[in-house]
Amino acid sequence: MAHPAQLGFQDAASPIMEELMYFHDHTLMIVFLISSLVLYIISLMLTTELTHTSTMDAQEVETVWTILPAVILILIALPSLRILYMMDEITTPSLTLKTMGHQWYWSYEYTDYESLCFDSYMTPPLELDPGELRLLEVDNRVVLPTEMSIRMLISSEDVLHSWTVPSLGVKTDAIPGRLNQATLMTSRPGIYYGQCSEICGANHSFMPIVLELVPLKHFEEWLLSTL
Repeated sequence: MAHPAQLGFQDAASPIMEELMYFHDHTLMIVFLISSLVLYIISLMLTTELTHTSTMDAQEVETVWTILPAVILILIALPSLRILYMMDEITTPSLTLKTMGHQWYWSYEYTDYESLCFDSYMTPPLELDPGELRLLEVDNRVVLPTEMSIRMLISSEDVLHSWTVPSLGVKTDAIPGRLNQATLMTSRPGIYYGQCSEICGANHSFMPIVLELVPLKHFEEWLLSTL
């Protein structure tokens, strides 16, 4: 999860988030190089006498500053499209989890199992145990297996919400009357926190999401104890 004075992303816990972080670094380096070049040219124009003013009318220069931005855009677009298709592609998911947004809590349903559904409310500050996180803990955590492809079906029953877990690279809008789909797969067990990322009303900031990712064996034990 995030910590004070953090400048970068949270540690990636899924292959999709790792790809997003690589793409972010790739794009940021391109932006840094462009900004450095523009700053260098501006400093030259302010400090150096222009002895070759006819250069600005040369066809070679116009060709370069037309082709170079196109090449840069291609270098950004290709990995971006690749990640976009990776995020949208869902092939033979091992588990399906349906999420419904309400004002102001989440409800979850494991559609592969009968009658396995529950609501997840934020834990009030006065009921927190020592070590628990204020405004992030919930009364019912979502337990999911690691290293398995999970399909998320996300919708809403009242207003717009957004189901977001930053360390997993998942951010999908919950829209009334529409069923959105997302892929979730984690590479390591742990507890991951998220929040509603849509301004959905007065208690918008009190809709935390807590995922508890465990190995498949422990997930099966949790299922047996719950069903």
